[in-house]
Amino acid sequence: MKRLIFGIILFVLLPISSVGQQPSMRPDFEIAREAVERGEILPLATVIQRVQQAHPGQIIEVELEYSADGRKYEIEMITTGGRLIEVDVDAVTGKILDVDELDEDDDD
Repeated sequence: MKRLIFGIILFVLLPISSVGQQPSMRPDFEIAREAVERGEILPLATVIQRVQQAHPGQIIEVELEYSADGRKYEIEMITTGGRLIEVDVDAVTGKILDVDELDEDDDD
């Protein structure tokens, strides 16, 4: 059941930005799944669980970003207090790197 949920989340919510890399003809969710299977990044379900413990709320968008600094999950959510925040999480360690409060007009 966890695999099914993970697959659905990856397919629906996990666009990957390939900054500085050649475009791939493979779907983003396959690239992410393979990275998880190789142990290069944590599964999204694990990361979401950690974020929910620190910042309870409703997740509305997840992206896996690639950069020269490494890989990170960017998670936009609405907290239980009604704030719109973006939580940046190291995709390898699961450590929360940054929490930014967003305005409704922010497209970041």
